[in-house]
Amino acid sequence: MRQKLALLMTLFAWLIATGSHWDLVQTFAWGKMFATYSQSMSYADAARLTFSPGNFCGVCEFVADASQDADEKSAPGQSGSREIQLALGQISPVIVPRLDPHQWSLSDFELPLTAGRSPPTPPPRA
Repeated sequence: MRQKLALLMTLFAWLIATGSHWDLVQTFAWGKMFATYSQSMSYADAARLTFSPGNFCGVCEFVADASQDADEKSAPGQSGSREIQLALGQISPVIVPRLDPHQWSLSDFELPLTAGRSPPTPPPRA
């Protein structure tokens, strides 16, 4: 039960954060308009009248205004912008000294030779 509640709350937060709640309200308005128009005309005419751009109902106008306001507020460069800026502090340059290749030799970096030797036997188990 707790996991389902967490999933529903996450879905709800995602819908609100992406502005999809206006899409759900618009879908509800279109369904109501289609149901009303289909009582007095054919389904094709009801669908054409429902989705015609010049035939907005009150809910459609409200959703259009609200989603336009939300888009304007989230536009970058605006004073009301809610951008998340991930920035690091000033990065200091990494300075690597240049080494003279004649100053170093491979003998300075010799590793113990293990070639030809058998690996050590593990200690006996007690």
